[in-house]
This record gives sequence, C-alpha cells and structure tokens, in this order.
Amino acid sequence: MPTFIPGLELSRRFYTEAVRPLLEEAAPGIPHSAARIGSGSEVLGFDTARSADHEWGPRLQLFLHSTDVSQHAGRISHLLAAHLPKTFHGYPTHFTPTGEANDIRVMSPTDGPVHHRVQVAHASSWFTTTLGFDPTSPIATADWLATPTQLLAEVTGGAVFHDGLHVLTPARTALRWYPHDLWLHVLACQWQRISQEEAFVGRCGEVGDELGSAVVTARLVRDLMRLCLLMDRRYPPYGKWLGSAFARTSAGARLTPTLTAALAATDWHTREQHLATAYETIAGLHNELGLTDRLDPTTRPYHSRPFRVLRAERFTEALLARISDPAIRALPRVGAVDQFVDSTEVLGRAEVARTVAESMVAER
Repeated sequence: MPTFIPGLELSRRFYTEAVRPLLEEAAPGIPHSAARIGSGSEVLGFDTARSADHEWGPRLQLFLHSTDVSQHAGRISHLLAAHLPKTFHGYPTHFTPTGEANDIRVMSPTDGPVHHRVQVAHASSWFTTTLGFDPTSPIATADWLATPTQLLAEVTGGAVFHDGLHVLTPARTALRWYPHDLWLHVLACQWQRISQEEAFVGRCGEVGDELGSAVVTARLVRDLMRLCLLMDRRYPPYGKWLGSAFARTSAGARLTPTLTAALAATDWHTREQHLATAYETIAGLHNELGLTDRLDPTTRPYHSRPFRVLRAERFTEALLARISDPAIRALPRVGAVDQFVDSTEVLGRAEVARTVAESMVAER
C-alpha cells in the first residue's frame, strides 16, 4: 500500500481530480452535490492504515435531483466504471467482495471495468434509507429519538465537497444537534441511567462479588463517557470509537486516568473511590453548562447504606424541570433509542431502531 492518506482527504481528491471531470463530461450542466458521509471510520476521523482492509478507499456519494437520478444515474455509473483510473494516488479504485455478509468490499487491482464505490442517489432517498427519515423536511421529535447517535454522527460527520443542489449543507445543519428541550431530555435520561446502578458497585462487592462489581463499573464508565459526549454536544459513536471520541471531549484528558483506574481496580472500595471522583468532576461540568440551578456535586452515602454515590437522579429532575415543551416533558424517561437498546442488530438498522423506539413510546 502507498503512504497512508486519511480517507476523507483521499475521497476529496478523488472527487476533485477524477470523478468531477468525468461527471462534467457525462452530464454537463446537471447540478449535483458530492460528499463522503455515512458509514466508515474516515467519516468520524478515526481511520488508520488498518482501515484499508475493508470498506475504505477512494469512495463518495454523488447526489442528483430525483428526475436526474432516474435519467442519468445508470449512464454516470457506467462511465465511471469505464473511465476512472484503475488506481488513484496508489490506491485501487476497484472494489471486490470479501465474501462476508452485507456486500463488504475491499480495494483490489483490476484489468477490466472498475467496480467503483461512487454512489449516485437522490438526497432525500439516501437520508431516508440511512436515518429512517428525511431531514430536508421538518424533523419530528420521534425522528430524533428513534435515530441512533452513531447514525447521526455519520451523517453530520465527513465532508461535503460540492453542494450544487443546496440540499446537503442545510440538512446537515438541521441535524447538527438536538433541539434544546430534547437535549435536556436525553441528558436527563443519561443521568437517570447512572442513578439506577451507581449503588451496585458497592453492593456487589459487599457480598463478595468482585466480578459483578467490575461489570457494573464498566457499565457506569461507558454511561459516564456517553454523558460527557452529550454534554459536549457530540453524538456518541458506537463501542469501537467511543473511547476515541471521549478523548476529544473537554473532559477527556482529565477523566481518562480516573476512569481507567476504576476499570483496573481489583476491589470494590477502589472502584467506588475512582467513580466518586469522576462523578464529582462531571457534576461540576454540568454546573458549568448553566442548564439548571447549581447542584451540589459532592458524593454522599446511598440512604443508610455505606456506598458512595452522587444520587444522580437529582440531575435528572433538575434537567426535566427546565423543559418548556409539554410534549417532551411527557416523554418516557428512556431517552433516545440507544439509551435503552444495546443491540447491534437494532441500532445498525434505522428502520428496526425506529420500530423499537416507537413501540417504547406507545407502551408508555
């Protein structure tokens, strides 16, 4: 392989130097937008040379008006297959199946037509397939809550190389972050998740279940990391990139040693000590946001039991009290779909996540 070029930059050059000249030849005067958004580590800025082993390389999306898709998409795709260079900056432009599920492909040399990864689509259709709704129209509360944050991160990440349709930039701007009251709601629900288990670290340890205590600690650490991302107005990615994204938050450098120590501890007292430090730090960050009146950030005993907790439900109640929209105040306290679902089979498929989220609201 050649010297590594970050995938987003590779795709930008690919569009500018290879795809756009051919597009102007195949469909002169037809307006289009071009971007590299959607799935892929490069979209989130986490790709390395290792990423080149699958679903990575010179690739992008071309968006046309719906009528132009039906009239020109096939011709554009065939022209690209016939005339794209076989390699670009040393990387093959041809992709072959790996034999795995979901048509996973990898860059591969070819002597024939290029099976390229330039997707030609209509923006509204692409968004609806990817997210389960079309953000070029008004976004409903149900749309926000039914969409996993990984998908929102993928669609708002990456880059737009050209927006001749004037559609991608407004849509991505609309998706950049939750409306204020919904932000308060998902923050409140994340604090509630923490409140539900913060006393279990000590309770498990008290009965000699250090393994169980460690598992609870790991769950709490993940929830605290996601909370920090939400507080920073960053969509938490899925597990593979959660630590990398957390490291980029305003609290990442300060909290990483503490959370790492909590995970490495071999006894519950030490785990609890490190978690308490993390709780108090994050509670202080909450106060700095000014979303509620100041709350006491110190930890305390769990009722009459000798377990050190924050009583995180205090933050839940304070945030919910600041929500002005009665419809959002009436929502069940579960938050967005990936705050109460932890299945790749659900969160990786927008239509399934939407069905699950709608059923949760309907049941309450």
